[in-house]
Amino acid sequence: MHSPNQAPVRLTQFAHGGGCACKIPPGELEDVLAGLAPPVPVTGDVPLLVGPATGDDAAVVVLPPEDGAAAVVSTADFFTPVVDDAYDWGRIAAANALSDVYAMGGRPVLAVNLLAWPRDVLPLDLAREVLRGGLTVAAEAGCHVGGGHSVDDPEPKYGMAVTGLADPGRLLRNDTGRPGVPLSLTKPLGLGVLNNRHKATGERFEQAVATMVALNRDASAAALAAGAVCATDVTGFGLLGHLHKLARASGVTAVLDTAAVPYLDGARQAVRDGYVSGGTRRNLQWVTPSTDFGGADEETRLLLADAQTSGGLLVAGEVPGAPVIGELVPGGTHTVVLK
Repeated sequence: MHSPNQAPVRLTQFAHGGGCACKIPPGELEDVLAGLAPPVPVTGDVPLLVGPATGDDAAVVVLPPEDGAAAVVSTADFFTPVVDDAYDWGRIAAANALSDVYAMGGRPVLAVNLLAWPRDVLPLDLAREVLRGGLTVAAEAGCHVGGGHSVDDPEPKYGMAVTGLADPGRLLRNDTGRPGVPLSLTKPLGLGVLNNRHKATGERFEQAVATMVALNRDASAAALAAGAVCATDVTGFGLLGHLHKLARASGVTAVLDTAAVPYLDGARQAVRDGYVSGGTRRNLQWVTPSTDFGGADEETRLLLADAQTSGGLLVAGEVPGAPVIGELVPGGTHTVVLK
């Protein structure tokens, strides 16, 4: 869907990167975070159940019994324009932010907007369309939007800080994968290269937009119903990066069946035509020391490392309707092995 009466402005041309491909590279980020911890032990009756140690998608605290003993899930996600249409960008960014709660097995209940806007360069009517897109997806998710924060910035950015609720005994986590469990992927890959082609050429890929705006709500519910306890969403670090983090946190090796991985129409051609972001190449460089690529060619490696925006869930377990793309096995020399 296009926003009504939108000025012919190509939003992607106002950003140095696009979507989750503009994340700080995973290796550099881990170096920055190494050794960081609260200066003094945090006390009180609200323990941190999931924090930064496992690289999960969101933080989780557990309320005391007198407050219902619920798990509170907290996350924030924002990025530069990934498509030119302001309304679509808002929808995509909101779906992406909400995904972190779904990836933990929670349901989002409250969000606040995070908006950076070059007010002297881009019309504020476009900012309104971005916010309208976010409201549309939040309403679909049954999540309140209670305001937010905005700043004047040379580069447009949008996203949300989201709070969700979960059952502390039924969380989906990075560090709970066990050998012998299959791996399912709930959305196809290729969003990064198609978005990069869109940024370079202006071509619009409806299949990519439809995939990015789709909530991971049903996939999360299906994973929980199937008894899964381990999952993550596939975003800026690519399938290989997020799979590496999951396997490392769980102390297992992930064996990936490359022939079973689904891709969006046009993704392989976009790689062949050179529409590969720097973020994707940095992802591949980061995982290479921990990955046995077998006979996978360069095209396949790049697609598996492709920096996704609002990608699907990677679940340790079988999810109805989602392809099984591999399995977890006892830990070995590598965290990821391709076959």
